[in-house]
Amino acid sequence: MIYELSDQDNLIIKHLPLVKRVVSRIDSKNSIYDLEDLISIGVIGLMDAIKRYDYRKKVPFEAYASLRIRGAVIDELRKAGPVSRNRIDKLNQYYMVKEKLENQLMRTPSELEICKDMDIDNKELSNIHETVHYLANISLESMIFSKDGNDTKLIDLIQDEDSISPEEYYTDGEKKRMLIEAIGKLDDREKTILNLYYVEELSMKEIAYILDISIPRVSQIHGKTLLKLRDLLSPYMEEA
Repeated sequence: MIYELSDQDNLIIKHLPLVKRVVSRIDSKNSIYDLEDLISIGVIGLMDAIKRYDYRKKVPFEAYASLRIRGAVIDELRKAGPVSRNRIDKLNQYYMVKEKLENQLMRTPSELEICKDMDIDNKELSNIHETVHYLANISLESMIFSKDGNDTKLIDLIQDEDSISPEEYYTDGEKKRMLIEAIGKLDDREKTILNLYYVEELSMKEIAYILDISIPRVSQIHGKTLLKLRDLLSPYMEEA
């Protein structure tokens, strides 16, 4: 017996390369899932996008579907994520110490000053950068636009049905303008890593090969860069 493909089946087949591209960019090296598992989960996100898509919003389907695919995979990874409560607490301590020193020094403290106050070494600081890198895979917008570190508590990693929608995300021109301006103040290597990861959509492994550094070093620089972007955007957030 020969079965005809439905319109949804045809759309799924057409957009399988999109699923694979989105999934390949998600850092899942510490996950229990392999690539094929994640692609299957991504397909579920694609099916959800097909079901929910509203052309009247004038958002490109690929952009909308990418968020749904990524959301489905991240929701699954989040359940067994490698970020422990201790690492979340350490990141929040970093934010609190940084804010305390800003008030005391009337300027942005250096990482050396923050480390000294926290009594941590470079290795522990690198762990904080890696935590930021992982959390950015869950919610990049939360990591760089939030006004304080408290929103990175584990409870806030659970999907919020009232959070910003994909349509709103892609039409939020003001945040995009602020982000572009802040990125312009980064150094060349920081810009390169952001471009390779978010624009060229390369994996951490590919970026490490291009820059001739280790994969952990790429994730550390990425996390450190996101913290720097938070600092650059903080004056805008105060005005909001």
